[in-house]
Amino acid sequence: MRRKLAAGNWKMHGLRADLAELATLDNADVDVLVCLPATLIAAARDLPVSIGGQDCHSATHGAHTGDISAPMLADAGATYVLTGHSERRSDHGETDADVAAKTQAAHAAGLTAIICIGETLAIRAAGTTLDIIDGQLAASIPDSATADNTIIAYEPVWAIGTGKVPSTDQIAEVHAHIRARLAERFADGADFGILYGGSVKAGNAAEIFAVPHVTGALVGGASLKAADFGPIVAALAAS
Repeated sequence: MRRKLAAGNWKMHGLRADLAELATLDNADVDVLVCLPATLIAAARDLPVSIGGQDCHSATHGAHTGDISAPMLADAGATYVLTGHSERRSDHGETDADVAAKTQAAHAAGLTAIICIGETLAIRAAGTTLDIIDGQLAASIPDSATADNTIIAYEPVWAIGTGKVPSTDQIAEVHAHIRARLAERFADGADFGILYGGSVKAGNAAEIFAVPHVTGALVGGASLKAADFGPIVAALAAS
């Protein structure tokens, strides 16, 4: 089984001076990762945490103004990259096929991809969450995925940045479903990391980490400050 992972996503936040927040976050018992804006990756490469990108293009190079390739991220010092985050899917119209192509590019560049999946509030209300999860898993994960190069992050879209958190029963149901689907498709499916993301904070982290098949968290706003992210890392290490 892959080591537990506390992953932060700074989104479009942070200047070089803010990297000081990462200096005290290393933990011997779990892996700690922060996915930074591309402008900060090279400057953060010597800090005591793993560094990731927030997105990558499916091509290695080309006429794609404003985009960044997986080899570029690796060259700058990243070892991970997020693919398929709900904000990329909604703001940029990314499809499951786009996510799979980007993930395959990440694998080819030696990066570990964290593939994000999750349902909207309307889907949750309609009772079709697991159907949507099935579709995203099937179409977003390329055949190049292994437990060594791929992590799944379940992020209910309605819980991201809203303060709303699914019940532990709801989290457990989806994570168990993801684990079952991974085990059906991949020989090492039982070893994939499965993160939970969606308003994870110090106050609820321990309860979430006690849920079966939750091997870590993908944390948004609470990862910007060590005072907020540190207790989440500690809760994961204690779980």
